[in-house]
Formats: sequence, structure tokens, C-alpha cells
Amino acid sequence: MCKLFGEFNLPGLYEDGDIVIGGIFPIYNKALEGKHSFEIRPTPSECVSFDLRAFRWTQIMIFAIKEINQDPTLLPNVTLGYRIHDSCASPSHALKAALTLVNGQDEIVPEFKCKGDSPIPVIIGESGSSQSIIISRTVASFGISMVSYFSTCACLSNKHEFPTFFRTVPSDLFQAKALAQLVEHFGWTWIATIGGDNAYGRYGIQAFSEHVKRAGVCIAFSETVLRTYSKERILKIVDSIKMSNAKVILAFASEGDLYPLLKEIVHQNITGIQWIASEAWITAARPSTKQNFKSLGGTIGFASRKMEIPEFRKFLLSLHPSTASGDSFLNAFWETLFGCTFNADISGSIFSTEKCSGHENLLKVNNSFFDVTQLRVSYNVYKAVYAIAHGLHSLLFCEDEQLGVNLCANVSNIEPWQLFQHLKEVRFTNRLGEHVYFDPNGDPTASYDIINWQMNRNGLVEHLTVGYFDASAATGKEFMINEDNIIWQGNQTKVPQSVCSESCPPGTRKAVQNGQPICCFDCIPCAEGEISNTTDSLECMKCPVEYWSSDDRQRCVLKEMEFLSFEDTMGIILMAMALFGACITLMIAAIFQYRKDTPIVKANNSELSFLLLFSLVLCFLCSLTFIGKPSVWSCVLRHTLFGITFVLCMSCVLGKTIVVLMAFKATVPQKSTMKWFGVMQQRFIVCACTFIQILICVTWLIVAPPFPAKNMSYHNAKVILECNVGSPIAFYCVLGYIGILSCLCFMLAFLARKLPGNFNEAKLITFSMLIFCAVWLTFIPAYVSSPGKYTVAVEIFAILSSSFGLLFCIFFPKCYIILFKPEKNTKRDLMGKIPSKKL
Repeated sequence: MCKLFGEFNLPGLYEDGDIVIGGIFPIYNKALEGKHSFEIRPTPSECVSFDLRAFRWTQIMIFAIKEINQDPTLLPNVTLGYRIHDSCASPSHALKAALTLVNGQDEIVPEFKCKGDSPIPVIIGESGSSQSIIISRTVASFGISMVSYFSTCACLSNKHEFPTFFRTVPSDLFQAKALAQLVEHFGWTWIATIGGDNAYGRYGIQAFSEHVKRAGVCIAFSETVLRTYSKERILKIVDSIKMSNAKVILAFASEGDLYPLLKEIVHQNITGIQWIASEAWITAARPSTKQNFKSLGGTIGFASRKMEIPEFRKFLLSLHPSTASGDSFLNAFWETLFGCTFNADISGSIFSTEKCSGHENLLKVNNSFFDVTQLRVSYNVYKAVYAIAHGLHSLLFCEDEQLGVNLCANVSNIEPWQLFQHLKEVRFTNRLGEHVYFDPNGDPTASYDIINWQMNRNGLVEHLTVGYFDASAATGKEFMINEDNIIWQGNQTKVPQSVCSESCPPGTRKAVQNGQPICCFDCIPCAEGEISNTTDSLECMKCPVEYWSSDDRQRCVLKEMEFLSFEDTMGIILMAMALFGACITLMIAAIFQYRKDTPIVKANNSELSFLLLFSLVLCFLCSLTFIGKPSVWSCVLRHTLFGITFVLCMSCVLGKTIVVLMAFKATVPQKSTMKWFGVMQQRFIVCACTFIQILICVTWLIVAPPFPAKNMSYHNAKVILECNVGSPIAFYCVLGYIGILSCLCFMLAFLARKLPGNFNEAKLITFSMLIFCAVWLTFIPAYVSSPGKYTVAVEIFAILSSSFGLLFCIFFPKCYIILFKPEKNTKRDLMGKIPSKKL
């Protein structure tokens, strides 16, 4: 087993102990591949760009192990050791480091002897999800557990694929949910995403997209990025950013993969973008500098909850190259921190790099490396070491009778799968007060700080906490943010907007643009009779039947009730005309009463004249029932009273016409026709004709009487209050009967129009019937085409016009003679000369 994988020449940190814990960290964050050719032996790749942040992760692992070794209660009489290798932020290097740890062969540990099949029972690592996936798949075959401090890919929660994987950093499923809530909270509906071209980026962007799409958020564009991308590919991503109208971009990638893109964005001075950072780079020091702040300032995102370990600063300040033998990470740390070099031959260098003396003072260095008040990833490493220690303690100090056969061991015969079983059950509260455990998927409780990049008075970029997300909190209380403490891109305090289309105000609805996502839409005003009272309504709501939309289409208002009222100008005019007509009729009746003994009044039965005047008064007054708000009584009266009074009027005219016609025929000798048309017969004609109309009206009222109704067919915004005739057949019978009588009167009067006499009343009746028929014939089309209250006005006008026609044509000539030509009010003048007839 010891020689199974061969030997790898990998630099690392080592300390022996009773139990050795493996560690894999991206101490260098870039690997330069060696030259490959068929003609020469391949040269190994070189790791460059020393990462102070990752180096601190290694140191807190060492610090935690030393702290545990000094703890008399945790793993008493057991010394922990460590073997730490650099992954160079490369999956291939990470795999080499893992195989080296599993194989137990390392050139830096020449005195190491093979102790069983697997000298390393557990590995702490890695930061990158892609690296952790490769390592976990490899070591799981040997039952070796792996505890990651920064691999957040949700795919690693799959226990079927990664059975021995644990982590002290929450899964990206929770981070994606938190990021989606952040986007939804600030109303950003049009955002772009940039993900790492690896498992971390792909799974993270996929989970985030699923969450935000359910909330109605659209992705403007989505790009991938990787540290090995060419300059041309980076420039294409930058062009996509510049061409898009999305003002918010989520970057879900590691700091190493994303930095080349961020560097180009700063170089091209691209501003106006609000960046949302994933946990992998929100607290990274390299991009959050004063030089980058113009383009990246105001960045917001989620990070693991911070903790402070005061003793750790003293440990960091004790680091010195003198404690390292040969070429170690401490030399690279010292060179990076002080900008010097331990290289003995620097005379030929083109760079003015000073030689490191080893006497430089760490206390004079102003670097976030020594800030132990905001430990996040480092704290995750610290928790990972303690979780492993508690698992080992449970393994070494247990009894098989309690936990089962082979689940307890001693220091000399630890099997990796035994530790794995105890790690699953780890549950403790550390000295900082946090409860540490793993759920069935190997994940911890999800808890994040919301971080905002702000510049302090000293010109340094700070990672300020402005809120938190706690997945274990009660529903609705997981997310808390203090907006007043946030500084946005461009040093603004107002929340930036990022929408494809501006929100549709109330009174409009959204209409998606053809070929565009649902976030790109036009605002269409609601149609008449429809409203929307909320912003971004998808549909307009129809108003209830008796309601109509307001002018701004934001609320339903009661429709205007339209009817011909007594307050309307038209109503007042028609009412005045009706009363005027009634008064004139009464005045004429008074004149006739005063001159009742004169020939012109006596002629053609004065009783019929007075009855006709009375019926005309009723005709004028019945028009008043058409004015005002329709009610049951007004609807019944207006139609029946109209029908009966007009029939009474026509009956009187018919009686007068017959009398005139018969009277002239009776002047011929030996003709006794008048005896059949005396006063009784005239009364009978009037009563009989009127009774028929009364009978029709009574039948109408019994079968289907008129009733008040609301007509909404003419006007959308108005309710016309009108009288429904109830039975159209009965209504037409009433009108038809009036028409028959008027036509009969007209024909009889027309026959008598040429009878002799200076004052032939048949001519007056004929002319009045012409006016009557003309009025009602023109009334029909006007009635049909007039909407609303104008329908009633047309009907009233027809009643008044026909009444005035009868009144003026029949009675005004007589009044003229009575009042202004009394000398002609004689029987001789009335009859005129009658030609002699031969017997």
C-alpha cells in the first residue's frame, strides 16, 4: 500500500504526532504548466502567486492542533500531528497532494515509516469545490473522511457519490437561496450572472437561477470564467457586460478564477455595475483595494459568520523563516509580506528587489493577514480541526459495548472508516459558543453575514457586516438587512435599479415583448371598464356590472345614473312647455265657457269641445310622468295615462269629425241622418273608443306591466334608468290603437274638407291630423336612434308637439274670431252662402 501510488515531490508542512491529520490548501493560487514534448522528459508544473489568505488557513490549522495538544480534557495523552500540502488551486495538484497523503510517501518526511494501510485517517481540505470533488472521490474508496472548510458546491451533499465528505461551510443551496432573497428584496428583476467554469460555479448559478426565476427575475446574460481563460475570452465577457443594460451582476466564482476578469473591468474603467459576490470572494483582499474601488465599490454578498480568536494573532506574529528548514512556505510568506527575497543571486535581476534580512518586524506590517477579529474561512478551518478532534476523542475513549463492535479503537490501530462513523455523530459547543455538528448530508447549519464593501477614512476598503441570513431561524425571519448602513456602487446610498422595463403603474397591465424574457414588457393601458390597482399587474380586472373604470383606470366607480330629471335643463324646458300647454288649454276652455252661447262655440257640439280641451290638458300633464327617476308607479302611469288620454283626445276629434260630416249632409231635404248622431251617440262613440283603450291597458297591467329598468347597452359608463314596457305586444297595441283612431279621423275629415261654409271645422281637423300623424311618424326613427334620456325627451316632445298641433289647429282659429273678430261670430257668417238646390 505504501508504494501503491509512487512518490510525489510536493512541498509541505509537517509535524509528527500520535495521529497525523492531513491538510490541503491553495497556498499558491496559480499553476504554470511545464513544457511537454515527445522529445524531452516533461518538466513539472510550477506554483506561483503566493496567497497570504490561504497561508493563514494553514496556520490556523497548526494553531488549532497545538491548542488541542495543550488541552488536558480533549484527547488527553494523545498528540496530534499534521501534514499539509499545497494544491496550487489546481485539481491535478490537489489530487497529487491527496494521493501523497493517502500513500504515505513524501520526500520531505524521510524518517516516516509506513504504519498500516493508511497513515492519514482524515484530510482537511479543500477550498475549491472542483478540487474537493476529485479528492473526495479518491479517498472515499479507502474510507478516509474529508472535512472541507470552503467547498460549497451543493453537489457535495450527495452522500451516494461523496459518502465520507463533511464540511464546516454551508452548502451553496443555502447561499443560492440567500442570494435570491437578496435580489428579490431589492427589487432587481434584470440581472446578469458570471459563474466559475467548474462545479462550484455551475451548480451555484443553477441553484440561484432556479430560485430567482420563481420570483419573476430574469437573467440578462450568463457567462463563465476561469483563471486559465485567454485574454480574448476575458475581453468577450467584458464586452457582454458593457453591451447589456443589466446593472446588477452576480459573480459566483472563486477569487482566483474571477480576478482576471475583475482586473480587466478595472482596467477599462467600467463603472455603474452593482456587483453581488458569492462567499468565495466577498472577503478576498486582492480585489477589494482602493485602486479597484471605483469599479467594485459597494459590492455586496454573503460570507460565513465571522469570529474572533485573540490568541491567534500572537501565534501569527511568532512566525519567522528561521523556524523553517530549507525552502518552505514561511520563506515565501516572508518575501510576500515584506516585498523582499531570500534568493542569494539577485544581482542579475531587472527588478529592484531587496534581499530579506530576516530581521524585518511583523508588528510594523499593516496587513489584514494579522486581523483576527473577522475570521471567516480561517474559523471554518478551526472548526474542522476541532470536529476531527472530537471525533477522535469519541473513537479513542469509547466502549464497544455501547456503540457496537469495532467502533472503538486505540491510537495504534485507528481505521479511517471508524473515525468516519464518529464524525457523523459529532456534536459539541466550542469555546466561542457555537454549536458544531453535521447534518445527514455532512453539512453544518447555514448561517451567513451580509457583507458590503465600503471605504473608510484611511482609504482602506472594509468588509462591513450589514445583515445576516440564518437558515435555522423561523420562517420569514431568516433574512435581515439594514439598508441604511449600505453604500452602493458609485458611493450612493440609494438602492440601484436594474430592470429590463420600468414597472407598469396602476391602470396598466404588462404585455411581454415578442421574443424577450418576461421581465421585458410594455405597459398597456387597461381597456374601458377594466382596472388594475397594483403595480406590474399581469391582467386588468373587469369592473362589476354597475361600475365603470375611472379615467386613470385605477378604480371602479359607480356608473352615472342617467335619466331625464326635473333638474336637467332639458327636463325644465319640457316641463315648462307641458305646463304652458296645459295653461293655454285651460285659458281656451275659459274663453269657450265665457262665450258658450255664441254660434262658433255652439257649433259642432260644445260638449265635445270641452271634453277635447280636457283631454288635451291631460295630454300635456301626462308628459310630466316621463320626467324624473323611473319608479313602478311612474312607469305604469306614463304609458297607461298616455295611451288613455290620447285615445280620449282622438275619440273627441272623431266624434267632432263625424258630427261635421253628418251635419252638412242633414241639410239636404228629406235627410234625417243627424238623428242617429245626436248627443248620446257622440258620448257613446267617445266612451266606447276610450273603453277599448282602457281594456287594453288593464290587460297590459295584468299580464306584464311596465317596470323600472337599468339599461347599460347604450353607454358603457352610464346606467340609463328607464321604463321597460313589460309586454311589447301590449305596448304596440296601445300605440296602434291610437294610430287607427287618428287615421280614421284624418280620412273622415279629409272627406269633409270640401263641404261649404266659411268656417269648415273639417278642414281644421284635417290639418291637425296631418300635423299629428307627421309628428308621430317622425317620432319613430327619432325614438329608436336616441339614446338614454334623449329617448324620453323625444317621446315627450312628440306628445307635446301633437297636443299643441291639435290645440292650435282646432281651437286657435275659433279663439281668434271670438277675441278679435266678434262681428263674424254669427250663424250666417259661420255657415256662409248655401247654393239653392232644385227639387
